Amino acid sequence: MSDVVALAPRAAKLNLGGWWIAPPLIVLALLFLYPLALIARAALMDDSGALNFAAAFDVLNSRAFLSALLNTAEIALASTLGCVVLGLTLGLILAFAPFPGAGLVARIIDTFIALPTFLVTLAFTFLYGSAGILNGALTSSLGLDHPPVDFLYTAWGVILAEVTVYTPFVLRPLLAAFSLVDRSQIEVASLLGARPLRIVRQVILPAALPAIVAGGSLCLLLTVNEFGIVLFIGAKGVITLPLLIYSKAIQESDYQGACAIAIVNVALSLALSSLYRFAARRLGA
Repeated sequence: MSDVVALAPRAAKLNLGGWWIAPPLIVLALLFLYPLALIARAALMDDSGALNFAAAFDVLNSRAFLSALLNTAEIALASTLGCVVLGLTLGLILAFAPFPGAGLVARIIDTFIALPTFLVTLAFTFLYGSAGILNGALTSSLGLDHPPVDFLYTAWGVILAEVTVYTPFVLRPLLAAFSLVDRSQIEVASLLGARPLRIVRQVILPAALPAIVAGGSLCLLLTVNEFGIVLFIGAKGVITLPLLIYSKAIQESDYQGACAIAIVNVALSLALSSLYRFAARRLGA
C-alpha cells in the first residue's frame, strides 16, 4: 500500500520584491531628509539663490558660536557626569541596600521622566531663586540685604536642573542591569573578605557597564540639545547652541546664521548617536 502524504497548503506570501522599502523611505524623506535639506539650503544660499559659504563661515567663526559650542560641551559633559554618579549611587542603594519604601522612591524618581523640563526649573525658581524660599529664609533670619544664594542663574543652576531631570534615564537601565547580577557572586566575594567598595568595583560595575554607557550616552544626547531649561532659567552669559539658534532666528531674524548653527548641532547629535551605537556594540549592550 502506497503512502499518501497530505501536504498542507502553504500560506500565501505577499511578494513585493524590493518595493517594501518604499514606504519607510518616503516617510524618512518627508519627515527628516527634506526638512534637513531645506535647512542646509538656507544655510548655504543667499536670498538670490546663489551659493554663499562666506556667511555661514562668518557665523561659525564668530565668538558667539564658539562660546555657545564651549558652553554646550561643558554643560552637557558636567550634567551627564552628574546623572551617572547620582544614578549609580541611587541604583546601588535601591538594588543592594533595600529599605522600606524603596519601590515607592524608585517610582517617584521615574515620574521625572514624564514631567516637562520647565516644571523642574519653575520649582527650582521657587526654591533657590532670588525671591525663593531658601533666600527668603536666609535673608530674614540673618538680616541680609541681598539674597546669598545666586547659583541658579549661572551654569551650575542649568547643570543642577538637567541632572534632576535626566538622572532617571540612567537609573532605569541600571536597575534593570542590577536585577540580573548574580547575587551568589556577591555573597562569595563577601565571604572571602572583600569590602563593599571592592565588590561594587569588581563584581557589580562590570556587569552594569553597558547600562551605564547606554544611559550616559542618552543623557549626553539630551543635554546637548536641551533648550527649555536653559531658556527658562535665563542664566546670564550661558548661551548654548539651541539657545543661539533661537536667538538668531527669532530675535535677530538671521535665518541663514540660525540654519548654519543648526546644521552643526545636527551633525554633533548624529556623531554622538553613532558613538553610542559603536560603544554599545563593543560592550554588548
